[in-house]
Amino acid sequence: MKVDKEKEGILLESGTNEIEIMKFTIQGEFYGINVAKVKEIMMAAKVKAMPHAHPAVEGIFKPRDTLITVIDLGYYLTNDYLEHGSRDLFIVTNFNKMTVAFRVQSIEGISRISWKDIQKPDKTLTHGEEGVATGIAQCAGELVTILDFEAIVAEIAPETSIQMSEVEQMGDRSLCNDPLVIAEDSILLQKMINDALERAGFTNIMNFNNGQEAWDYLHSIHNDSDLYDKVNLIVTDIEMPEMDGHRLTKLVKDDPRLKHLPVVIFSSLINEQMRIKGESLGADEQLTKPEIGNLVHVIDRLLERFHEKVKRLDE
Repeated sequence: MKVDKEKEGILLESGTNEIEIMKFTIQGEFYGINVAKVKEIMMAAKVKAMPHAHPAVEGIFKPRDTLITVIDLGYYLTNDYLEHGSRDLFIVTNFNKMTVAFRVQSIEGISRISWKDIQKPDKTLTHGEEGVATGIAQCAGELVTILDFEAIVAEIAPETSIQMSEVEQMGDRSLCNDPLVIAEDSILLQKMINDALERAGFTNIMNFNNGQEAWDYLHSIHNDSDLYDKVNLIVTDIEMPEMDGHRLTKLVKDDPRLKHLPVVIFSSLINEQMRIKGESLGADEQLTKPEIGNLVHVIDRLLERFHEKVKRLDE
């Protein structure tokens, strides 16, 4: 079952702050995944186990001559091997330029909701500082836990996530005090991005947990005469509760004063369709996580261009 046609409508819309959630079950509990990450749904197939793999990695299978890693999502979530059923399904995903399949027990349909209706779970429910839930939403009368599949894969295979070595290879760099706004809801990824940018010499980083918090800050300084002393560039994820990165980009680029600020979309979801959407909203650059080294170079270039533009505006 391909999902491209189902995804087409939401992907072609711009800055609506909406998301389509595919609901699925494990042990009778409802979970969700952003439809934009789903490549296709398949009946569970025979999987070849891999030696010395993470306990949640079931193995690999090869549909249509492509090797795909299978993660037993039931084991990952419960830390217990659940009996595999004949009606189990594989949700084949594509993000961070990777294709990974997740075993689930059933698919319950697709719901379209606003990011405003997605609440971040309390830290007491998410193993302290960082859990694997992007948020909790009510879909068709059911409470659905929207999982952070990027964080799941990063925990299982850390080498697929942001690598500090990319920045370390740049050697010593000059310090840069230009104020950067970062909108990223994952505490884990927020810390990794911060550590990398600080290692690259950026000393003035303001972190916000979602697009709404970042927008509230930008709105609060909107009329200040020294606006461009308080923010020089914005880096935003796409998937975030309350307000997503596309909506944030649209609000910034539609504003007469804020539109001059460079906006970089830094997300695991960047593909051809998403790139078209980001361009239509006015994003200056769009990068796929975990390309942190490329992000540093892009920030350098956009800051230089921004300062030249501000100088022209002042003349």
